[in-house]
Amino acid sequence: MVYVLYNTSAGAHYGVDRIKEKMSEFFPGEEISLSSALSVDDKADYVSHLTPEDKLVVVGGDGTLNRFANSIEDREYPFPMYCYAGGTGNDFINDVAGVDSDGLVQINEYIKKLPVITVNGEDYRFINGIGYGIDGWCCEVGDEYRERTGKAPNYTSIALSGLIGKFKPTHAKITIDGKVYEFDHVWMAPAMNGRYFGGGMMITPTQDRLNAARDISVAVVTAKSRFKLLTIFPKIFKGKHTTHTDVYKLYTGKEVTVEFDRPVALQIDGETVLGVTSYTAKSASLLEKELVTK
Repeated sequence: MVYVLYNTSAGAHYGVDRIKEKMSEFFPGEEISLSSALSVDDKADYVSHLTPEDKLVVVGGDGTLNRFANSIEDREYPFPMYCYAGGTGNDFINDVAGVDSDGLVQINEYIKKLPVITVNGEDYRFINGIGYGIDGWCCEVGDEYRERTGKAPNYTSIALSGLIGKFKPTHAKITIDGKVYEFDHVWMAPAMNGRYFGGGMMITPTQDRLNAARDISVAVVTAKSRFKLLTIFPKIFKGKHTTHTDVYKLYTGKEVTVEFDRPVALQIDGETVLGVTSYTAKSASLLEKELVTK
């Protein structure tokens, strides 16, 4: 049996008929069971009934995949699990399969041993990354636009409006594996498990989500000049911005804490958290070590 959890409210707004047609193409002749991801409250219980002969497909965007990963146990599963891109940005699919992918991606290895963010006293595993700064602000503005119009936002346009004048940079204190850095005029300070965020921006092009140490990357973008950022901005989509070392700095580590001097929206795989002054992200390897020493 092929079990499909779908989210028709994800950015692509695929209808049930379209989803069923695609699944029949991927699994010809197999019996397919479709369930709305929004109607399955206990996903851990849902997957517990699947056998090694079954298959599971999650249809949706990065937010759908994030919620699924946070709803099940972090362990090996005896049946294959797949993702089919149905979101607005689909940064996970971009990272592991390429921007033109229209196929299934097996996710078993990608949704275990995930890093964890602690924000406002709550813990969340994350698939792609934590956006903090103008990227979180973009998600906040995008959510407001979607609520107002019912349409998918254009995050690139929103980011440009922020660079032109709507977003105000901050002062940041950033601690990475115990070492403290301070920066003025910070536009963003994301912690990344993958390379992409924001619907195709390759902010950390050297990050490998399956690296042996399970380290995460921390990117810091600082600049006084809005004009300079505007000239560099298009390069982010190809990962060519990294040569501008006066603006872009990259660190890797197992634990990062970012503190801003004013509340700013934060995004976790595209899901927005408002009014955040700090967050802490830890790699899976550090979390495992902490668990052993307890």
